[in-house]
Amino acid sequence: QVQLVESGGGLVQAGGSLRLSCAASGGILNNYALGWFRQAPGKEREFVAGVDWSGDITHYADSVKGRFTISRDNAMNTIYLQMNSLKPGDTALYYCALSRGRTAQGVRTNGVLFWGQGTQVTVSS
Repeated sequence: QVQLVESGGGLVQAGGSLRLSCAASGGILNNYALGWFRQAPGKEREFVAGVDWSGDITHYADSVKGRFTISRDNAMNTIYLQMNSLKPGDTALYYCALSRGRTAQGVRTNGVLFWGQGTQVTVSS
C-alpha cells in the first residue's frame, strides 16, 4: 500500500518562505513522477509542480514559476517543495501526488494514482 505523508505547512507572512516535504513508502516509487497540488477554500484542486522519475526535469504552474522549486531525493523516497515570496493567494491545502506516468508535465495531465492527506499553508497579508 502506497502512502504519501506531507509535512512542513504552517502560517507565514506574505513574502516569507516555507518548505514542504512528502515522504513516500510502499512501492517502487522511483519509476513514477511525483508532484504537488493545492486546493483553496471554495476552489477546485489545481496543479502546482511536478518532478519526473529521475528528479532531473521539473514543471510548474505559471502562478508559482520563479517562486517555487520542486525536488526529489530518490534515496530517501522524498520530494520537497521550496516556496519563496509567498502571497496570500498561495493559501491552500497542499497535497502530494504520485502520478500515473514518469514525466514532470504528465503530473498535470496523466492523472494521479495516490494522494497524500494534505498540509495546510496559510499566508497572511
